[in-house]
Amino acid sequence: MKIEKLTGTIELLSGLHIGGGDDTMKIGGIDNGVIKDVNTDKPYIPGSSLKGKMRSLLEWHIGVVGIGDGNPFNSKLLDNAIFNNTQVKNRAEILLKLFGDKEGAFGITRINVGDCHLNDESKGKVLSEAKYENVINRQKGTAEHPRQTERVPAGVKFNFDIRIKVLDGDKKDELISMVKEGFKLIESDYLGGSGSRGYGRVKFHLSE
Repeated sequence: MKIEKLTGTIELLSGLHIGGGDDTMKIGGIDNGVIKDVNTDKPYIPGSSLKGKMRSLLEWHIGVVGIGDGNPFNSKLLDNAIFNNTQVKNRAEILLKLFGDKEGAFGITRINVGDCHLNDESKGKVLSEAKYENVINRQKGTAEHPRQTERVPAGVKFNFDIRIKVLDGDKKDELISMVKEGFKLIESDYLGGSGSRGYGRVKFHLSE
C-alpha cells in the first residue's frame, strides 16, 4: 500500500457558513454561529463536511443518485440497468473504492479528509461577519423574522490535507482524478449551508 497526499488551500470567494450546533441563545447575539475549534476559537472546515459534499456531488455527476432512494450509493445497486454502460460502472466503482462502501465489496475506504484549519496568511484577518436573513411577506413585500447568521468572510483561506490509500490493484491516477473532479464540482456549486443565497463559493488551490 502507498499513501498519496493532496494538499493546498481553500479560498473563500463568498461568505461561508458551516454550523457549529451552539444551542445557547445569546440576547442580541448571533442566532446561527459557525463551527469553531474549541482550543483556538477560530473557524475551520470539518473534513466530514468537505468529504460529504464531494461524495454527494460526484454521485449526482456520475448519475447514481436516482437508484439509491436518497441513501448513499453502495455496491448492492451495481446490478441496476444503468451499469450496462461500462464507463458508468467503472466510475461508480472508483467512487466506492474512494469514499467507502457499506457493503464492504471494495475493501477499506481509500480517502482520508482532514479538518481544514486557517492558513497562516488569514490568521490576522477578520474571521467573522454577521449577516441578517429575512423572510419576505409575499402580500406586504416586507421583511419579517430577521435572524443573524454568522459567516466566515470572503478572502479567508483554509489549508486542506487529503490522504489517499492506493492498494494493490488500484489505479492511483483514477483515484486522484476523481478527488480533483470533486473539487471542480464544489467550485461550481458551494460548500456549507445557504448556497442558494450565494454562500460558500470557493476556489481550491493545489500545492505544487
